[in-house]
This record gives sequence, C-alpha cells and structure tokens, in this order.
Amino acid sequence: MRLFIAEKPSLGRAIAAVLPKPHQKGEGFVRAANGDVVSWCIGHLLEQAEPEAYNPAFKQWRLDVLPIVPETWQLQPKSQTRKQLSVLRKLVKEASQLVHAGDPDREGQLLVDEVISYLNVPVVKRQNMQRLLISDLNPQAVSRALTQLRSNRDFIPLSTSALARSRADWLYGINLTRACTVKGQQGGLKQVLSVGRVQTPILGLVVRRDEEISDFVSKPFYEVRAAIHLRAGHPLCFYARWQPSEACASHLDDEGRVLNPKLAHNVAERIRQQPATVTASERKEKQQIAPLPYNLSALQIDAAKAFGLSAKQVLDGCQSLYENYQLITYPRSDCRYLPEDHYSRRQSVVSAIGHHQQDLATVIEGANLSLRSKAWNDRKVEAHHAIIPSEKTTASGSLTLAEKQLYSMIARQYLLQFYPPHRYADRRIELVIAGGQFVATERENLEPGWKAAMPQGKQQRQADDSALPGDGRLPMLAPGQTVWSGEPLVDEKHTQPPAHFSDATLLAAMTGINRFVKDRELKKILKDTDGLGTEATRASIIELLFKRRFLQRAGKTILATELGRALINTLPESTTVPDMTAHWERQLNDISERALNYEGFMQPLLGQLHTLVGQACQLNTQAFSGIQSDNSKAKPRRRSSASSTHSKGRKTAGRRRQVD
Repeated sequence: MRLFIAEKPSLGRAIAAVLPKPHQKGEGFVRAANGDVVSWCIGHLLEQAEPEAYNPAFKQWRLDVLPIVPETWQLQPKSQTRKQLSVLRKLVKEASQLVHAGDPDREGQLLVDEVISYLNVPVVKRQNMQRLLISDLNPQAVSRALTQLRSNRDFIPLSTSALARSRADWLYGINLTRACTVKGQQGGLKQVLSVGRVQTPILGLVVRRDEEISDFVSKPFYEVRAAIHLRAGHPLCFYARWQPSEACASHLDDEGRVLNPKLAHNVAERIRQQPATVTASERKEKQQIAPLPYNLSALQIDAAKAFGLSAKQVLDGCQSLYENYQLITYPRSDCRYLPEDHYSRRQSVVSAIGHHQQDLATVIEGANLSLRSKAWNDRKVEAHHAIIPSEKTTASGSLTLAEKQLYSMIARQYLLQFYPPHRYADRRIELVIAGGQFVATERENLEPGWKAAMPQGKQQRQADDSALPGDGRLPMLAPGQTVWSGEPLVDEKHTQPPAHFSDATLLAAMTGINRFVKDRELKKILKDTDGLGTEATRASIIELLFKRRFLQRAGKTILATELGRALINTLPESTTVPDMTAHWERQLNDISERALNYEGFMQPLLGQLHTLVGQACQLNTQAFSGIQSDNSKAKPRRRSSASSTHSKGRKTAGRRRQVD
C-alpha cells in the first residue's frame, strides 16, 4: 500500500478526500478503498535534543563548558506528539511505497524527511519515496498534484539546507544565549537573554534607528527656484530648481542639499530678471506594469500599511484562509510568480473571487482575461508559487475582519494581472541661467491601466514641487529657446530624522536587508536574496523580541526597550549586524541549489562560533545593573526557557520552526 505522510492533519484530510471511498478512519490515519493510507505529522514530531542529552553536566548553565558542540547530533520525540510518531512507525513498516507530503518549502521537506530517517526506514524504500507538492487544498488542485508526483531524491538538497540551518541555529542560539544570560545574572539580571543569528540583528536595527533619532539634530537647508516666464512681463509659467555644481560641494551635505544660506541667496540674486536658455526639453512616454501577485512578506508589508495588521496577524489570517476555508493557496511562499498551466484556470479563480468578494465586482468587470502579465513563468517557480485565491466557490463559516481584508488584498492583486500597464509621460526641461543649471520636471498620466483597479482609484498628476501654478502643465519649449527668469524663491527647509520602525518598515528592512549591510561585496551578493529570516519565520522572530521584552510598541511604532538597548550595546558587533546572518541565508540557498555542501557551510561556522562565544563571555555585566527583570523568565535553567532561547517558534497548526 501507498502511505502518504502529510505535514498536518488538515493536509492529510485534503489528500484523503480525493482518494477512493469508502474510507476507514483510524487513530491518526485514514485508509482509502484502494488500500492507500494517509497519515500525518502534527508539526514537528521530533526536536533537537537539549544539551543535557549529550552530557548531564550541560544541564547547568556555565561559561566554562561553552561552546557546546555535539559530536553526533540527536533528535528526540516531542512528548505531546509521541503517540502519532508511534502510528507512523507502524504504518511505515506496512507500506510498500512512501509519499512525502510535507509543505512545499525547506522546512516542510525536512519535517517529514527527519521522521523517515529517525524511524530507520530501509535504504531501498527511502530511495523510492515520492514527493507530493500541494499548494492548494481544494480537491481539484489536490487531484492534479497526485498526477504529478516526483522522486523525493530530487529534494535532498532542500532538506540538507534545512538541516544545516536547524543545527546552525541550535549551536548559535544555545551557546550565545547561555553565555549572555550567565553574564546578565552576574550583573543582577534574572532572566533569559536570548541571542539568535536573525533576532539579534533585527533588534540591532531597531536600537540603532532609535539612537539615530535620539541623537538627531535638525539642520536648515536651502533650495533656489527660478520663476520661468516665456518672456519678460509674461505670466509665470513654471518653477525650475537649481542644481548645485561640483564647485559648491563644500557647502552641501551628503545628499547634495545646500547648507549655506548665503550661497543660496547669492544664486537667487544672480538669476533675478535674467534671460534663461533652454538646453534640453524632452517628453518620454513610459509604462508601469501591474505589481506581481503576493508572496507572504509583500502581503505583510502592504497589510501593515493598509490595515495596521502585524506580521503575525497576517500569517495567522492567511493560514486560516488556507487551512480552514481553502480560499487561498499555500501562504508561506517567498515566490511572486505562477506556473504557466495556472493561466488556463484563470476564469475559475476569477469566478471564485466574484462569489466571495462582491465589492470587487467593478474590478472584475474591468479585467481582461485575454491579457497575460509576466507573473506566469515556470522558470521563476520552484517548490511553491505566489499566494492567489483558490477556485473554491463555497466557504464554511464567516471570516473575521482581518481574514476578509487579506482575502480582498490577495484577490485584487491577482486581478491586476489582467489589466493593461499604467501609461504616463515624464517631462523634463533643463535651463541655464547666469551660468547655473536649473531643472523642471512633471509627470503626466495618460492611461490609468491597472491603477484604475486600486482602492484609491483617483489618478493625479505627479510633478516636481518646483513645477507649477495654474493647470500645472509644462509648456512646450525647444533647446536653444530663450525664456525669462523673474523673481526667484529661496525655500528654507529642515532636515528630518528617520522614522521609527513600524511593522511594515521593519518587515521591509528584513526583506531588503542589503541596504543595512556594510560590506560592499556582501551587499552586492545579498541584493537578490530573500533577506533576514524566511517568509515563514519573520512574524515569529518579531513576536519573540516583544516576548523577551527587547521591543515594545507605542501605537504603530516599534521601539527598543532599555533591556534591548543594553544587550545590543554589549554584544560583539558582528552578532548585532545583518552581514553574517544574511551571508548564512545565501549559503543555505546555495546548498538547496547544489552549489555548496553541508560541510562547506558548517566547518567555517564552528570556527566563528568559538570566537563569538569567547567574546560573549567577556560581556560588561554592569550594563544590566538596575534593569528590572521579568520574573516570569527568571529561571533560565528550566527546560522550557532553554528551548525557547534557541528559536523554536510555533506555526498556527502546531508546526515548530526555527525562528532566530
């Protein structure tokens, strides 16, 4: 018989639903009429063993035994799901064919593979195991997936990547957390000081942003605008802004703003009532295609901006739409593209949207299903595709407000793929006045295209603020033409501090982490990677930082606490910046693409670990004196505290993930 091993009961039931009936339901499995059996994990059935499993002396948190590095790695059954592991042990022995049906991502691949390895399944049976990839729980999608089984051996690199990540996170989190917590205790702090290769750099981003704002001193800067007339005495046509030359560099800040008021006023005096020569005048028609369908991070960022939803609220809402209602496809996706064969099912998806989201009726009406955006591209799709609505036209139960908002966003983004590009024209006029360079720009909207389907709907001309009174249209001028500079304006403005992080901007920083990386070569490498953490773990990482009292909220603003600042300011800098962990993510991706092996990743990491632990053992204990401890976490030697410090978060359906 074939045994399908799903990641969760909900997925297992979805697979069983399309197998021949009648079904025989057992404890922890479903047997179909043709003899096939579907069983499941309940999230991770196994977890990394605690340090004391390797040596009883490691149970006590001490500096002199660090770093702890297992010679032979051990997994142990989770006590609350041990019974289901026993069910799988029996079924695996009976099965003639195994089918891996974990979620279509790195962690989902490892989750089932590690169970098969732990149960000592014979080599031949393991080599013949097949892989079932399901990203949509609706029956028709599951049935299609069953006809597209692949060899599980094709996914060994993905599993190896997840395994390397799991072990590296354990080494990093266990050792640095223990070192910092013991040093914190020496300074009078009685709580866990968790350190993680992702969570700590994220905390570092917030701490440094807060410090930058606190230390910020606003400075005035000046802009000169020339008032351009077609001729002397003619009504004002437009304003053109002065472009300082290299000769003015000593009077400019790093962003090219003029800091010297005398310079600005001198320029204004020189151009007052002077002829102006047009050196360039151009109009370029351009177009902007619709944004691609969502992946999880993009959805979390937009939902935070539109509705103030936290990353966790978005993840939980999407998980419910996927598992409980089957209204969307797999939500923990990092991909924004779709398989090409999905295009043939567009009418069914749009019909489902119309059934569930009546307020999108006008958007559906404006969609042209004969159009095809660049979203459908097999070369861009790997284990999973973009988050889109499913073809399901019925829903059991009523959605929460957040679930309705998220479904509407996902549906609208899908419909945008059937709208034409937004067309516009950019105008630019360059002039020379008394030897100085001046520029005026404007943007003219020609056709709204997909922007007509956006919630705001109003199309407004975007223009440089130097541009214009009246109807705001730059006149048609030709190079060499002479116009007139009338009474100039000198605008005094003031530099503004950066904004505190919010859910949206912190997520954007995590996905675009290359902007915060110092090393130039690494910055280039990381430009095209997924950033800090993964689609599935970012929400858990942020929530963990709040749970540990490293971060706090002030309305929509995210701030570092006194404890968070103290930790960042005492740790080795390399642990608090994203360079190292972002480089890890790139290497883990290389493993999944067969460009790097397990040992090539782990060996350099172990050498680095010894150095970092040595530095952490020298932390300044006085930095934590006077900081009030959280009594609920005052016993770091308890197993629950130790486990949580090395980054095991929980998925809505019970699956555990590494999140640090």
